[in-house]
Amino acid sequence: MNKLPVKIPFLLLAIPAILMYFACNGYGFVFRAAVTGSCLIISAVLFYKRLRQNPDVWYVLVAFVFSIIGDWFMSHKGSSFVLFSSGVGAFFLAHVGFLVFALKNGRIKKVFTAVVLAVYLVFFAFWLYPAIESTLLLVSVLLYLLISCISLGAALGINTSPMVRWGFFIGIALLFFSDTIIAFREFASLPQLSFLILPTYFASHIFVTFALIQKAIINKNET
Repeated sequence: MNKLPVKIPFLLLAIPAILMYFACNGYGFVFRAAVTGSCLIISAVLFYKRLRQNPDVWYVLVAFVFSIIGDWFMSHKGSSFVLFSSGVGAFFLAHVGFLVFALKNGRIKKVFTAVVLAVYLVFFAFWLYPAIESTLLLVSVLLYLLISCISLGAALGINTSPMVRWGFFIGIALLFFSDTIIAFREFASLPQLSFLILPTYFASHIFVTFALIQKAIINKNET
């Protein structure tokens, strides 16, 4: 059995990690896109011969694409309602991709998801609802909140190897945290933690890629 050397694929994570430094220090959108783009490329290269046998990976690759699109809208939005709403929509579709991947590898942790949903619906009712005047944006934010909570619960319910489950869960949890900080900044006028948005956002994609690398290693070693 020709086993894939374990350390080599994980060393590839140094690429998005280095790019993340530049992305978080104001070097422009090119580096921001490059972080997620490199995660996408690493994942695609590792699975390019086995994507037909692993259709669930396609959903993560598509999620990375929509993440880049959403990040472009958000980094160029200024005061534009249209660009901000488009960014929310693109990130919503990214969450759909992550959610489908999780569901194809497990099931939603119902109690955990219910608790998270309850907490965040209270957050929505008392913090976000009073601050959002646009009905369209209000509905968009609520839908985004719902799918974020469900994605987190589904990520915890992945029942493959522990490294895949926890890598993916940590990635989605970091994305969830980043989104929460954005909500505080945009709608609750609490910018104090804004410096954490980009590091946690990019780290989320690195952890998701970590999970896919482990999945690729398991698949390779089983053949």
